[in-house]
Amino acid sequence: MKKIILGIMAAILLTGGVLVGQPAQVIDLQGRRELFVDDFFIDSLDHVDQVLHTPRDEGVVLEFDNPWEGRFSGYVTVIKAGYRYRLYYRGIPEAGKDGNDQEVTCYAESMDGIHWVKPDLGIHTIDGTKENNVILADAAPVTHNFCPFLDTRPDVPQHLRYKALGGTSKSGLIGYVSGDGIHWQKYSETPVFSDTGWVFDSQNVCFWSPAENAYVLYYRKSTERMRSIARATSPDFERWSDPVPMRYSDTQSTVPSHQLYTNQTHPYFRAPHIYISIAARFMKGRKVLTEAQAQKVGVHPKYFNDTSDAIFMSTRGGKTYDRTFLQALIRPGIGLQNWVSRSNYPALNVVPTGEHEMSIYVNQDYAQPSAHLRRYSLRLDGFCSLRANIPGGKIITKPFIFSGDHLTLNFATSAAGGIKVEIQDINGDPIPGYSLELCDELIGNEIARTVTWQDKGDLTGLAGQPVRLVFVLEDADLYALQFGK
Repeated sequence: MKKIILGIMAAILLTGGVLVGQPAQVIDLQGRRELFVDDFFIDSLDHVDQVLHTPRDEGVVLEFDNPWEGRFSGYVTVIKAGYRYRLYYRGIPEAGKDGNDQEVTCYAESMDGIHWVKPDLGIHTIDGTKENNVILADAAPVTHNFCPFLDTRPDVPQHLRYKALGGTSKSGLIGYVSGDGIHWQKYSETPVFSDTGWVFDSQNVCFWSPAENAYVLYYRKSTERMRSIARATSPDFERWSDPVPMRYSDTQSTVPSHQLYTNQTHPYFRAPHIYISIAARFMKGRKVLTEAQAQKVGVHPKYFNDTSDAIFMSTRGGKTYDRTFLQALIRPGIGLQNWVSRSNYPALNVVPTGEHEMSIYVNQDYAQPSAHLRRYSLRLDGFCSLRANIPGGKIITKPFIFSGDHLTLNFATSAAGGIKVEIQDINGDPIPGYSLELCDELIGNEIARTVTWQDKGDLTGLAGQPVRLVFVLEDADLYALQFGK
């Protein structure tokens, strides 16, 4: 029977990670980690909910308190490069036109992503001294929204390891490169990427995608006067595809349900085929503070007529963002200072900051003397989970094939709860030896535990043939799964 199934599978066309045939589509999971950020892997849920988790507020990690930084600092990027964390952001103490000469790009670094220092780099003279943390000055309009990334493309030359984009609609996106992430120079005298209309007046993000084998750019684009997102790809950072407006699953159109100010789309570091977007949702004209309250917190008089928060989206490449979760990921905090214009904007990139922890950074108290960057934490893979309460529920996955010899789960249960797993064949029948009755119940709270059936977890004989998983959960959360070796 196994030979017959494998013969049929060999004749099926593989496209986009899904084997297309009749009667069912079979996902080629390979050895990738899967998170339940969408319904890509889910066939049915019975008394199980997809739950978005609220990050924990870990407090202020960086004050924008240097004279060349100030209350309008923003557009933050965090990069983990080896053992070092690098942080980039715009510095500007007073409001001005986008792309003005007063904007500079600042730098901070950390060895743990929690405690940050601003080194005196001695690169640019600012306010009469080179004792500052400025890496780019007198480079308008690039310094308005300079956004770097660590280029992970195989065999990229050392002097091109770091790349960045910045600019406005008038200039186009201008490329910069660096070998050390601190000393930068222009990639070329002409823009790397251009578009027309209301574009680029936000943080425009780029990265190398191993899943697509291409550079991927997500940038500000206006759709029907709504701040939205477009995408383009390139094999070499020079030749770009025609831009494609992103669609949103909740509206089934290229018009988002709310204004999206920054998109912060990037590959999740533990599952780079899944792009996570911790975007800023901008509620234009939603005024919360009175003039008296605005004066009390010291916000600039032009910057308390709107509010914003952070939302969660995901995409697996292509032109659609999944909006499974419509609520806020991070709400504005307690205090009037959190309810002003352009505050609560997330930094680019989620990074690991502990054995079991990852961090999101958020720009807060915008346009105020107390402007700063704040850290929020989640467990690894912990953006969302599949959750069942008592008396329990069931999850059935779509058919898939995998490589590897064991299955690990990222999960948490209560003392009374637990998880069991069954492996079924393509027809939904339990595979002998891997039924729910034989599964050793998983109880606890772990990032990676191997699933076993009567103390045996070897799945070598099942690798490469189409199967389904059935999970029975009781008072438990399932965050992620992975087949490994």
